[in-house]
Amino acid sequence: MIRLLLVDDQKNVRRGLRMRLELEPDVEVVGEADNGKYALDQVALLSPDIVLMDIEMPCMDGIAATQTLNNTDAPCSVVMLSLYDDAVTKERCHKAGAKAFVAKHQMEQSLMTTIRGVVGGAKDNAAPKDPSSNEG
Repeated sequence: MIRLLLVDDQKNVRRGLRMRLELEPDVEVVGEADNGKYALDQVALLSPDIVLMDIEMPCMDGIAATQTLNNTDAPCSVVMLSLYDDAVTKERCHKAGAKAFVAKHQMEQSLMTTIRGVVGGAKDNAAPKDPSSNEG
């Protein structure tokens, strides 16, 4: 089961995302936050696998919250979800430590594939390497 925290300052966006994500048999929405600062508190409390994070929010934006999360021992991955999908914004998200980026206008096509890919990649990275393999 993928434990997911929704972070967006717009209540209707969170509600729509929750309704969509709860249709997936392998996803559990464990909580919501309306700004980056509250998201950090929720991550510590709920231990999600994925934080689905908006960029533009009050108090602390999603990029600052992602950077803060990556400076902690939180075992979650951030997937950024934003209307702003230009190259500069994507690069800022990547530098902050986001594992993936999904544009809100392309969300229906790629959101679940991206989330599952990030979770699968995190599990692959956490698995011990086979000492008999030729990987270096």
